[in-house]
Amino acid sequence: MGEFVRLEVENGVATLRIDRPKMNALNEQVQEEVRAAALEASTRDDVRAVVVYGGDRVFAAGADIKEMADMSYPDMVVRSGGLQSAFTAVAKIPKPVVAAVTGYALGGGCELALCADVRIAGEGATFGQPEILLGIIPGAGGTQRLTRLVGPAKAKDLIFSGRFVHADEALRIGLVDRVVPDDQVHAEAVAWAGQFSGAAALALRAAKESVDRGLEVDLETGLEIERVQFAALFATDDRGIGMRSFIENGPGKAEFHGR
Repeated sequence: MGEFVRLEVENGVATLRIDRPKMNALNEQVQEEVRAAALEASTRDDVRAVVVYGGDRVFAAGADIKEMADMSYPDMVVRSGGLQSAFTAVAKIPKPVVAAVTGYALGGGCELALCADVRIAGEGATFGQPEILLGIIPGAGGTQRLTRLVGPAKAKDLIFSGRFVHADEALRIGLVDRVVPDDQVHAEAVAWAGQFSGAAALALRAAKESVDRGLEVDLETGLEIERVQFAALFATDDRGIGMRSFIENGPGKAEFHGR
């Protein structure tokens, strides 16, 4: 458990909680604590799904500009890889991940939300990639993950202008997947994640890897990734449990072991 980031686990669901008052600015220490929490969530057998959450007032208002203001080009050459890889550690958690977004998710905060598989936002949530207004561009995956999520034209509009997007527009353009009242965001995210607490963990891992890796390659290569993952699951205990349960009891009644 870090000073500003902690992992809270209950009933198979881990909440990766960022808590650096008052705006959850993502300085280097927070970035590294996010990485550590993501790696812990990835390896713990009692974690089946993850909620990324910044609290009931703000998700994360972006990078710590005071920390970055005096950094030189050589400084950022060294740091930029660590910045990206800390966020990528969240994207690579081999389990379902949902971002529960309240308040601001700007700059690095928006980029962190983009690392989740699903985004649930409060009605008062605000997203944006305003780096252009500082004379820079998104550096933690925004130009890449946002484009893959909403398409190049919408991504360029947001990145070029630096404008903020409120929850209703974020839903309309596909930046978020669900909008709920602000006081229900965390509960909705936990409920979404909770459906996987008894799921076939290795099959979920294979599904996530197939989708994510398939997006990076041509269709033929993506189909080969899927084929290999599909065949590999026939070596798991859960595949046998699931198919026997289906034959004997019908669909949706299997009790998986996660092996």
